[in-house]
Formats: sequence, structure tokens, C-alpha cells
Amino acid sequence: MSRRYPPTRFPVSLFATPSPAHQDIFYTVPRAGHLLGGPDHHIQRTHFPGHELILCCGGRGWVRIDGRTHPVKSGDFVWINCHRPHEHAAVKDDPWEVLWIRVEGPRLEQICQILAVATTPVFGGFDRRSAGVLYRQIFKQMAGEGPNAPALVHALVARLIALAFCARQRTPGPPVVVPRVLARPVERIRLFYFERHTVAGLAKLAGMSTTHFARVFKATFGTSPIDWLRRERISQAKRRLVETTAAIKEIAEQVGYADRYFFSKDFKQHTGLTPRQFRQREGGDWRRPEPG
Repeated sequence: MSRRYPPTRFPVSLFATPSPAHQDIFYTVPRAGHLLGGPDHHIQRTHFPGHELILCCGGRGWVRIDGRTHPVKSGDFVWINCHRPHEHAAVKDDPWEVLWIRVEGPRLEQICQILAVATTPVFGGFDRRSAGVLYRQIFKQMAGEGPNAPALVHALVARLIALAFCARQRTPGPPVVVPRVLARPVERIRLFYFERHTVAGLAKLAGMSTTHFARVFKATFGTSPIDWLRRERISQAKRRLVETTAAIKEIAEQVGYADRYFFSKDFKQHTGLTPRQFRQREGGDWRRPEPG
């Protein structure tokens, strides 16, 4: 005989009305809760505000995006972009228990794209224990409604999103941040930033034409491969300026610039400071004076 389950119930059900000012700068959570699903739990929408982040604490469920059904088991994390048609429900003979929040805020659509949420909304290998703590802290802030609650909720949601990135990196599936086709050229730039690179040479590492490589690279990073290389060199130079007493000319050569003038010009373009000014500001007065 199959087990009989009670209908869906909500041990925790929270609402909030974020101010317009907070919505412009923070992740906000207008709705959240703890749900004990029953065989009746089934939600289907064509469009809804926000993004639902669901942690399955027990039982099983499923989510359907773009006509494809994804099973959900205990310990899984689910990200649903509610702006698109979606459907989710408990498995009738083993209904799930979930903690969930509905999030609104800046750049969530872009984060969804990076995490490939549309095609892979279920995250396996999730840090369930850490996530459970974050959900309950969010619930506490929403229930207390203290003056700092909006900022604290924002920080807690950001930590939850960080766990999603960590889970995606630990499991096979869609690329995160850097598409696989760009992995070799990006690694080459990071490890050998001091060498001379060309777009054609980097494209060859990716197995792509120069034009297609440049287009994919800019779509991913928002800048050209050569500008990304320059930024990497400037980052390396910053560390050397602060952590060593090496001459600026020497640092310029170490990070790939044959000409100190061009190094100083690039450095000021990216930081607003000359290398000497940056060293004085970030390193303190204990550094030896450096001309220029």
C-alpha cells in the first residue's frame, strides 16, 4: 500500500516589499519560505517576476523548462528564471521539502546565462549544509525587518549565488564564466602574460578563425583579447609595485612591456594613476623613492 501524504503546507511563509531605492542596488527577496510539499504541489506559469532559488531538503520533485523535464532529488539546488515559461512540482509518492526564495535584482539575467540556467536549472553537488544556513539567515532578516536587513539579505543572496558557481564547477555540465573553447587561450594569457601574443595565435589555440575567436571572446568578456591581456599585465604590475622595490622599468619588462613609456601610459589609462603614484598610494611611505 502506498503511503498517504498530507497536502502541501508552509511552516515558514514570508513576504517583503523592498523599496525602489533598494531594488536598484541590492538583491531583494519579496517572497520566501519553507515548504513541505504534498501530492498536490504543482505550479505552472508562463511569466512571473523574479528568480526562484530552491533547495531540496528531502523527497523528490521536478522542474520543466522549455518543454524539458529535470528531476530534482534531496540535496539539489534549483534555479528557475520565472520570466520564462516554467513548471515545477513534487513527486506524488515522495513529495519534496524545500527552502526557497524569490529574488529580484541587477544582473540576474546575465548570471543565468553564465550558469546556463535555461538548459541546466538543477545543480547537483551543492553545499546543502551551507546553503541551508543561508536560507534560514535570510528568513530571519526578512522576519525581523531591521534597518540593515536589505543590505544583509543582499549579502546572503550573493553568497548563495556563489555556492551555485562552486557547484557548477565541481560537476560535469555547462561551462562557467569561461567557455571551454576559450579555456586554452585564456590559460595561456594568464600563465604567460609577459610573452608577446597575437589574436591569430590565440585563435589557433582555440581552434577557431581569428574573426570568430575575437567575436566569441568579446561576447564573453566584454573586451578584446589584446585588451584583456593588457589588463592581466597591469594586474601583475600592481602586485609587483606594492610587494617589491623593483624599479618601474624592471617591472614593465617583467610583465611584458619593452618600453617603460607605453607601460606607464597603459597603467594610467587603466588605474587613473602613474605607476609611481600607485606605489605611493598602495605601498605606503616605506618604499624607496622612484623617479617618474
